[in-house]
Amino acid sequence: MTALRRLADWTFRNRLTGAITVGQWPNLPLWLFLGISAVRWSLDRPEPVVLGLRIAAGGTLAWWAVEEVLRGVNPWRRGLGAAVLSGQVASTAFTLYGTGLVP
Repeated sequence: MTALRRLADWTFRNRLTGAITVGQWPNLPLWLFLGISAVRWSLDRPEPVVLGLRIAAGGTLAWWAVEEVLRGVNPWRRGLGAAVLSGQVASTAFTLYGTGLVP
């Protein structure tokens, strides 16, 4: 087995089933994120409503990311969770800072 193949196997091999796992069917936090995001994108509401939905969507995506970091079935999933969590923390901070809620 070549070094690249070993790396790919280590990165994507599901530690529970032994199968290659890149993506999975969405779990509850991801379904909530998708639903809240769809509502936010479809509404033409005042800014406070949109802001609340944006924060709720970001919170559910961060919940999903923490779940992946802690319980991801392989290093790919854990790394994906860590990247999404980092992005959500930065996005939420910029959103709150831009609204004046955080000095």
